[in-house]
Amino acid sequence: MVKRIHSALTSHSLDTVLIGLESTSVYGDNLVYFLREDATLTPFNRKIHLLNPKQVKKFHDIYNDLPKNDYVDSFVIADCLRFGRINKEVYLGDYRYKALQNLTRARFFAVQNLTKEKQRFINVLFKKYSTMTQEKVFSNTFSTTALAVYDEFESAEALANMDLHELTEFIIEKGKNRFPDPDAVAKAIQKAARSSYRLRKTVNDSVNQVLSISITSMKALESQIKEFDKAIKSQMELLPNVLISIPGIGPVLSAGIVAEIGDINRFENQAGLAKYAGFAWRQHQSSNFEAENTRLIHSCNRFLKYYLCEAAFSLVRCDKEYSDFYHLKYKEVNRYQHKRALALTARKFVRLVFRLLKDNRLYTSAR
Repeated sequence: MVKRIHSALTSHSLDTVLIGLESTSVYGDNLVYFLREDATLTPFNRKIHLLNPKQVKKFHDIYNDLPKNDYVDSFVIADCLRFGRINKEVYLGDYRYKALQNLTRARFFAVQNLTKEKQRFINVLFKKYSTMTQEKVFSNTFSTTALAVYDEFESAEALANMDLHELTEFIIEKGKNRFPDPDAVAKAIQKAARSSYRLRKTVNDSVNQVLSISITSMKALESQIKEFDKAIKSQMELLPNVLISIPGIGPVLSAGIVAEIGDINRFENQAGLAKYAGFAWRQHQSSNFEAENTRLIHSCNRFLKYYLCEAAFSLVRCDKEYSDFYHLKYKEVNRYQHKRALALTARKFVRLVFRLLKDNRLYTSAR
């Protein structure tokens, strides 16, 4: 392939080549880096474009009679490049950002898996302790004490019939004497257990097995996330990091943002960065009408969007300016308050991130 490109360029005395590839997730990364670094193409100005498969398909649909095969796909991609008005060329920056990106993205998937596992756990837990899950006896459903109660008692009936003093001692031991009123907690647990639905033994045994395995899985995922955090913190020591000066933004959140942004200079302004992260709203306008309420765009870097939202919400808890802004936006509507307020807060946060990275300076609070 490289030989054919080189031959075409030299035979036509060209000095610039546009190379288009359809995005194939991790399968295309090695090819992109190969094309970037191949010595044969060094004398030429290479521009590599990674096209979204949706974009290529829609461009293909313009040609009504074209079949679907590899040759036609190559023709469509080439025609898309000739047409222009496509995304910027692939960003291939410092390899340290790529190394960091591998860690932050792996952590993202670990967090997603943990969230899904917790939801599955709650669904199964309802079968064993229906009332306990509804009344939220424990402030944290996944605390060490709560998991011990779910796992170590065979059934709701066994928990309901247990001696109250023994149950209180169990709560004190598992909670490491941190409950201000363990006796009240024990009474609340027994009350919830008594009113929970009773299962047949065969069903109850299978539920216990599922809960036990799920608890093991959650602990393993939490351990993985801790290891990722350590590795990310170590990797961040090799990169400049001004975002960590923002209150509530530690090495992990700042790493997730920096890894996806890379070189901030590839964005012309904060609006371009916001659009890349998915914090831009669609326009719906016709004649004299323009809709006031529109949805966020779908195309975005989901990893950057996740870390920006997490960082923005952390900032809400630590910075008065962002806290006031979040609660102001929260009260403006009656539906989707948190989701809307968080998106707007993250959009505000993008402006701060862009300016700090652009100027390479530390954050200073306005208040």
